[in-house]
Amino acid sequence: MLFVSTLTCPRCGHRSTETMPTDACLFYFQCKGCGAVLRPKPSDCCVFCSYGDVPCPPTQEAGRENCSLARGAADAP
Repeated sequence: MLFVSTLTCPRCGHRSTETMPTDACLFYFQCKGCGAVLRPKPSDCCVFCSYGDVPCPPTQEAGRENCSLARGAADAP
């Protein structure tokens, strides 16, 4: 399992290598280049799955097909 991913901002193309949380999904990330707040695409559970070169640890463990399911569970009250 990998714990580091490089996020690429879809707005300005800035790349930032970040350590991923191992037990949760990251829903927001502020681009260090342009300041845009990145949010996951509708089909993804977190910003690493949407904009990273490596998906988040929960998705690595459970599989990409479970990415949107993880987001649904995280959004539940």
